[in-house]
Amino acid sequence: MDEQELVIERDGPVALLAFNRPQKRNAINDKTLAALRRFFADIPEDVRVIVLSGNGGHFSSGLDLSEQVAREPHAVMRHSRNWHAIVNLLRHSGIPVVAALSGAVMGGGLELASACHVRVAQPGVMYRMPEGQRGIFVGGGGTVHLAGIIGADKMTEMMLTGRTYSAEDGERLGLSHYLAEADGALALARQLAQQIASNSPTVNYLIVQSIARIANMSSEDGLYTESLAAALSQTGADAEEGLRAFLEKRPPNFNR
Repeated sequence: MDEQELVIERDGPVALLAFNRPQKRNAINDKTLAALRRFFADIPEDVRVIVLSGNGGHFSSGLDLSEQVAREPHAVMRHSRNWHAIVNLLRHSGIPVVAALSGAVMGGGLELASACHVRVAQPGVMYRMPEGQRGIFVGGGGTVHLAGIIGADKMTEMMLTGRTYSAEDGERLGLSHYLAEADGALALARQLAQQIASNSPTVNYLIVQSIARIANMSSEDGLYTESLAAALSQTGADAEEGLRAFLEKRPPNFNR
């Protein structure tokens, strides 16, 4: 694994991934995307939760535009579709991803953050979609994932004006689920990751795999899929342990 672009560490069942281009505010280049793809395509079997952050005070300022200036249309299309494939791996690997947001969370960085399942921000975060001022359109899934969070209307405004939203604004809009104390996003993200890792792996998998897909189904298809997920979750050893633990007034142990 190329640790120059993406640093990977472990904390028990939690994998810690950090963008590692602080001199460029963790702008995402092709090497970073390749490192993300390698990891999410072959996640170690004992990883229960992933934390994604950025070294040097910034999550990510977005796409590394120095690699984009001279690309032909077909190359841009392939680059965008590769990004979509990586985001799909992240969203639907079955492993929850917690984003620790700091500093710049802009453009492609915000697109990646919006694909994560839990998002923790700290004061000083700057959310921005500056593509309109760069002469380019988003290509990392933002029209689906970011617009799914804040709505098409708000995303349109962000891209047209290049407006910066604060950490407090972002919590109100749904860009983050938690607002940590100063410099506390990573610590809170790690705490939440350990908590999530103690859940039933089966149910974590079903949550990550099912809910986003159900949201794109008709109501009847969604309800049927919900019933299938419920049947899968409630007929195995994890369900038996969870229900016995509740009745016996003790914490469940899903690590048997």
